Formats: sequence, C-alpha cells, structure tokens
Amino acid sequence: MTNRPFAEAATGAGRTVGAVAALVGVTVRTLHHWDAIGLVCPSERSYAGYRLYTAEDIARIHRVLVYRELGVPLNEVGALLDAPATDAAAALRKQRNQVRERVARLQQMGDALDRLIEARESGILLPAEEQVAIFGQHWQPAWAGEAREQWGDTAQWAQFAERAADRTAEQWQQIAESVEALNADLAAAYRAGTAPGSDLANALAERHRASIGVYFDCTHSMQVCLGRRHTADPGFTAFYDAIEPGLTVWLRDIIDANARANGIDPETATWT
Repeated sequence: MTNRPFAEAATGAGRTVGAVAALVGVTVRTLHHWDAIGLVCPSERSYAGYRLYTAEDIARIHRVLVYRELGVPLNEVGALLDAPATDAAAALRKQRNQVRERVARLQQMGDALDRLIEARESGILLPAEEQVAIFGQHWQPAWAGEAREQWGDTAQWAQFAERAADRTAEQWQQIAESVEALNADLAAAYRAGTAPGSDLANALAERHRASIGVYFDCTHSMQVCLGRRHTADPGFTAFYDAIEPGLTVWLRDIIDANARANGIDPETATWT
C-alpha cells in the first residue's frame, strides 16, 4: 500500500498547513509563526487561495526542527538555513560544542542526583571500614541505616542526606576530629566543676549545637530534645559516660541552661 503523504510529496502536490502540522509533529500555530517571521513560507496556493507547502518547504521545516533540537535559537535558524556551507559549518561546530558542554553539565547533575539518592538511602557515602577508621572503633556503620528507618521521612534526614552527598572522606575526618575535640573539652569542663549557665558552659552548649548543625539545622529547642534523648537512651548514655562518668546528665543540664538563656523553656521544648 502506498503511503499517501510521501506519495503526495513525491509528486510535488502542495499540502495545507493542517496537513503539514500533522505530518511533522508541530502545531498549526507554530507553522503560522514561522511563516510570519519568514522562516518557512508556503510556496504555492490552491485554487481556493489556501497557502500550500511543497516538498521543498517541508524539507526546510525538517531542517528547522533539527536545528531547534540542537538548541539553536529560532532567530538564528534562518541565517543557518540560508548561509553558505562554510558559514553554516562553523556555526554548527560552535553549537555542537555548546551541546557537548550541556551534556557534560547534565551528566554532572545526574551524578549528583545519584549521590543524593544513595545518601538518602544509606546516610554516609563511605565504605563501612572507612567509616570505622574515621569515627573510631565504637562506630557502628549500621547506625546510619537505623537512623534512616526512624527519621527517613523527616526534613532533618533530608538535610543530612543533601549535605552528606557532597562530603568527602577528608571532610568527614575533619568533622570527626571536631567532635572528638568537643567531647574532650566537655569532659574537661565537667571535671573542673563548670556550672551549667556559666559563660564557659553556654559556649560549650553552643559548640555542641553547632556540631549537630553540621548534619541538619538545629534550634535550641531541638537541642533540648536531643539532650533528653541522651539521658533516656542507654546507648547515648553509655557513649558519653564512657568519655567521663556523669557527663551525659551534665551535658543535658548545660544544654537546658543555655536554652533558657536564649528564651526556651526546657520543660516545654519541642522538636521545632
């Protein structure tokens, strides 16, 4: 069976704007616009006065579509279609380079999305043995997965994943060293009998809040909730009391005192 559209094109029969729009996959409005700006104009008229597109006109439309697919601005397409071959080739080389740059950027975006997806699923994008090497022998790589199961639907986990996706092993090492220094300073202040609410205790409470802020934005109210969790969760209590016996409760107390100094009542603090 003969394909009627191609048969008509072969015989030079003109086509109406509606027929051409259906043939090439654009709207009638688009073809009217291209006609108005002189980009592709129908070359014939029917006996009834309708403007008709010839096979050559349709071929030009296809060339326009190719350039548009390559990202060439519409106001530059006409010059390319009508330019000498050497000029058109130079313009196309420039456009090709721009397309390749765009592809490279899209690849980078795709890689970044892959890392973000992985971070949302696993938390820290480091092999388990490297995590232990950075965070210490007490670190359990499974903790990140457990945290995702518990808080994976929260805004804080989303922030954590976004930040984790871009972090290198060296940056994680810096974070681990900062936390280790903080814990040492907390223990030293506790041993020295530093009172909650003192300038030193408040400064240490702010450092602790900043250490949480590395992972997600942490308000004073949220920090109070974390302080409660430290004393209520045997795992957290064991961790801080291994640094210095009694440190867990004192840390909660300096967090509460600092929160009061910043207008937060620890008794009514919520995760906000």
